[in-house]
Amino acid sequence: MLIRVEVTLKESYNITFSKIGIALNKYKDKRLFLITDENVYFYYKNHLKETLKEYNVDYIIIKPGEKSKSEEKYLKIIHELLEKHITRKDIIVAFGGGVVGDLSGFVAATILRGVSFINIPTSLLAMVDSSIGSKVGIDTHYGKNLLGAFKNPLEVIIDFNYLKTLPKEEYNNGIAEVIKYYLIDDVSLLEDIKNNNLENIIKKSIKSKKEIITKDPFETYERMYLNFGHTFAHAIERHSNYEIPHGYAVAMGMDISIRLGIYFNITNKEVLNKLHNLYSYYDLPLFKGNIQELVPYLSSDKKAHADKINFVFIKDVGTPYIKQIEKEVFYEISSF
Repeated sequence: MLIRVEVTLKESYNITFSKIGIALNKYKDKRLFLITDENVYFYYKNHLKETLKEYNVDYIIIKPGEKSKSEEKYLKIIHELLEKHITRKDIIVAFGGGVVGDLSGFVAATILRGVSFINIPTSLLAMVDSSIGSKVGIDTHYGKNLLGAFKNPLEVIIDFNYLKTLPKEEYNNGIAEVIKYYLIDDVSLLEDIKNNNLENIIKKSIKSKKEIITKDPFETYERMYLNFGHTFAHAIERHSNYEIPHGYAVAMGMDISIRLGIYFNITNKEVLNKLHNLYSYYDLPLFKGNIQELVPYLSSDKKAHADKINFVFIKDVGTPYIKQIEKEVFYEISSF
């Protein structure tokens, strides 16, 4: 006998541009577990205490940086929440950058088989990238984001004012992801990037990512375009023991991807000049190492299949292209 169960999930969520005191007002009757890092908490402790003084809030503070996206830190938070008797009626709130959002979202996706989750990104990188798209996860010693889930938040709340305390280096770190959207999708971002038109930069980047993930929510093809530059970026991060921030690694990864595209006669040579010109506006780094040192890290890339990898190139600005490449080919490239 065969019993077929069909479940259709058509979940959606809002991206709200608002101060958190206004946006969170509808959750006043809920218990909130707010997760943030030490740096963000240092800047916004008084703001949070004042804004949320009428709310039932527990704070969980983690150390900043990619190393907090670990199995150890994940389990520590899980145990702390269970000790505080979290229920499925409660809400986990991420308040911080991409690390806080990824980690908090994965906790929310897995504890008690899932509790509600609100993402409040405070960095440019998180606003334009990691808070959008429902991917959450943590790293293992085998690679980046290898433990994860697709978890829709109840809501993403964006307040541009949080960028006022963002250091220049961290702002530039986020711009790398914006340049990615320009290269793979929205050519109109060029002038906004050059002129640092912040509102357009954020809203157009979100729109670009939204349209791509709506077509392919579970990354079967088109969503892979968003990984442009990320194959080698993740390898660069691991090779540096996560000393190189994600956005800077993406900048180097895009430089590698375009140069490889030219090497394989896939990419228009003029794209490299356009890329380097944009990098000069924000002091973004080019890749100056040996890609052969990075190849061993590619095996754990989620786009890898046996000895091949679905590598994202661009033919020209706005035209991404996916091609399967054997990993051994990268060992044969001494310079490009």
